[in-house]
Amino acid sequence: MRTLVRGVLTGAGYLRQSWSLVLLASALVGAPSPVTAEDLRYELPAAGSYALPVIDRVSDYEMLGADNRRGPLLDLAAGQCAVVSFVYLSCTDARGCPLALATLRRLDRLLADRDDLADRVRLVTVSFDPERDRPPQLASLRRHMDPRADWRFVTAASPTELRPVLRDYGQDAVPLLTSNGAFLGRMRHVAKVFLIDSEGAVRNIYSSGLMDHRLLLRDLETLLLTDAATPRP
Repeated sequence: MRTLVRGVLTGAGYLRQSWSLVLLASALVGAPSPVTAEDLRYELPAAGSYALPVIDRVSDYEMLGADNRRGPLLDLAAGQCAVVSFVYLSCTDARGCPLALATLRRLDRLLADRDDLADRVRLVTVSFDPERDRPPQLASLRRHMDPRADWRFVTAASPTELRPVLRDYGQDAVPLLTSNGAFLGRMRHVAKVFLIDSEGAVRNIYSSGLMDHRLLLRDLETLLLTDAATPRP
């Protein structure tokens, strides 16, 4: 992996020194091709040859977008699905938030080249640090990621508003504090990416060991293929 460069994120009245999530993700993506990654250690099954049973169900929530407008987190129509990841911009773990971001960026490029999928899949990156990751920071992240398909960047208006979202998804995010209770700017969490269908059913959850854009794409193909063939009541 390339040498990582220490960066500064600014905006919304605060300045913080951290490993830049954008730089970490860019290093994980690599150059020149954003869809290049190391060989898989397993063989992907054919699309539609396996099932993605319902694991859980989540509700939709009103969130705050990078454009400072409020709107639904998922907002899916029938026949669509979403890939949702939770990150925060101060993450220093290369196998955590930067990996999730790099995976979605690779997936975004693949979806942009697929006319059969591009308008049926929504990518959503949610910050679970709403006090520091405000719309201006999310807008900057969006510019750096340069989406080519439908990729949204959102947060909550406050930690209180975010709490039920994290609870519903089962996403942990525990602030790390000093002995006197001061926030260290980092959080303990497990990196997760969620595959959600149009009815709010969780069809797969990917942690760092299985967080690969090719697996996500194959699951999307399978989900959209099998759901289209399943009659609705």
